[in-house]
Amino acid sequence: MKNQNGNNRLNRINEELKREISNIINYEVTNSNVTGLISVTKVKISPDLRYARVYVSVLNSRNTKQTLAGLKSSSGFIRSRIAEKINLRVTPELVFELDDSMQYGEKIDTILRDIMKDIRPDNQN
Repeated sequence: MKNQNGNNRLNRINEELKREISNIINYEVTNSNVTGLISVTKVKISPDLRYARVYVSVLNSRNTKQTLAGLKSSSGFIRSRIAEKINLRVTPELVFELDDSMQYGEKIDTILRDIMKDIRPDNQN
């Protein structure tokens, strides 16, 4: 039963971090390298609460790698803002990673549409 409660706590912390990091990135980060629409898709905090892996999706960016590097360089600022907003004994160190699942899904969707275009003319005859 303790394991279930521990998982619930980690899930609540993950969701709270996701919400706060998203707000901080979109409204407070002024790094010129951070461009485009940035969505925090998922946060996974380590069981000891020392590290948080932050998965971000970047759309309409001039340079995705540059945006990710800008987020990494702004991680200290983001971490200090989290410390002010969320009451945790230890504020986790943030590790940003690109979540390309949206681009992957879009690619799959395009492939499926192309397949359906090939199939439909045969069905209509």
